[in-house]
Amino acid sequence: MEKQQLPLNTSQSDPLIWFNRFHAISYTLALFALFYHRSLSLLRSPTLFSFISFLILTFADLVLSLLWILTQAFRWSPVRRRAYAENLKARLTAPDLPALDVFICTADPYKEPPVDVVNTALSAMAFDYPAEKISVYVSDDGGSKLTLFAFMEAAGFARHWIPFCKENSVKERNPQAYFANGANSGFPHNGWRDLQ
Repeated sequence: MEKQQLPLNTSQSDPLIWFNRFHAISYTLALFALFYHRSLSLLRSPTLFSFISFLILTFADLVLSLLWILTQAFRWSPVRRRAYAENLKARLTAPDLPALDVFICTADPYKEPPVDVVNTALSAMAFDYPAEKISVYVSDDGGSKLTLFAFMEAAGFARHWIPFCKENSVKERNPQAYFANGANSGFPHNGWRDLQ
């Protein structure tokens, strides 16, 4: 008997799908009634001013109705999706995992402090993923020397941080969040003092 594989993702229909469809159908019928009323009003308008007024209102209603109709594609058949990332390891071995590219963009060191960008990059580099399969790219559109210096310092810290995370199975891989957590103040892991 062949072992059943665990799913990587699931999707199920929303149980209230009938309510969405009932709402869409009733709203569509109301729109048809509105446009029937507008067309009769256009034909019976006694003056040029009332004709232009009804024409502008009809055009506005047409635009809004078109926008509403375009959004109904998402609401007609809604599904709920769930991913099971933990089942990926059971299905694939490390050489079979796809390459992973992480892009981190920053522009202004005053609006996005370099320490936050560095923490994001270190968190991405410390993913529980084969090191040869992950690439982290940082795009500094502002060309800040401060951000460059922060990443030069972070490169030295990463030599200690990434092995520390992998050896001690650290769940919180963001250095700033890890050191801010009071539970880590008791030096539970080897090498913690070296990182400070």
